Amino acid sequence: MARVLVVEDDQFVRSALIRHLSDAAHTVRSVGTALEALREVAQVGFDVVVLDLGLPDLDGREALKMLRGITDVPVIVATARDDEAEIVRLLNDGADDYLTKPFSVEHLSARMAAVLRRAQGAAGGPPPSRILQVGGLTVDPLRRRADLDGAPLDLTRREFDLLAFLAGRPGVVVPRKELLAEVWQQSYGDDQTIDVHLSWLRRKLGETAASPRYLHTLRGVGVKLEPPQAESPQAGPLP
Repeated sequence: MARVLVVEDDQFVRSALIRHLSDAAHTVRSVGTALEALREVAQVGFDVVVLDLGLPDLDGREALKMLRGITDVPVIVATARDDEAEIVRLLNDGADDYLTKPFSVEHLSARMAAVLRRAQGAAGGPPPSRILQVGGLTVDPLRRRADLDGAPLDLTRREFDLLAFLAGRPGVVVPRKELLAEVWQQSYGDDQTIDVHLSWLRRKLGETAASPRYLHTLRGVGVKLEPPQAESPQAGPLP
């Protein structure tokens, strides 16, 4: 089972989470402030961190950034802020998943199991060595590097995973359910998680959903990545 750090200042919520996770055979430590969380992570090895954003000493987003500076342990953010812009910022700051309050302990358990499977899968076997080329896009899964027209792309871990998965299947429409299963290791979930990451990938690829170049969404079907269509040459003046 997992070693879990719960970062939550509400004593009632904290006690409930500790009890449930302990009953599920996890080893649980808990703190009520961001600074305590940073000390715990620096001194103790954890498999996953459950991070509340409403902490008394430091904004949760800043705490997340500081955590990412010292560890790549999976972080599940618990937030009462459910607007898309905030969720995008959290994912871009390094969160592996998020839960909107109030949530059930069963929902937390499912999300924890998913991020732990992803972490174990990433550490399990050797990564593929084949460099993927789609138009001007190059993806190196071994070095976890992606370039567009020779310029490196600054991608989060999940953005890279999504891009690499699609680049390995150029021109193939991948159903959203398959993306959830293969990239997020989840058998269920909503489309917002995928849409958020696709939105950020499009920005970094210099395109939009309305004017796609590489990433194409087929409503009700799935997503595909393919090289941009060559522009038709302009006709020259008649001699």
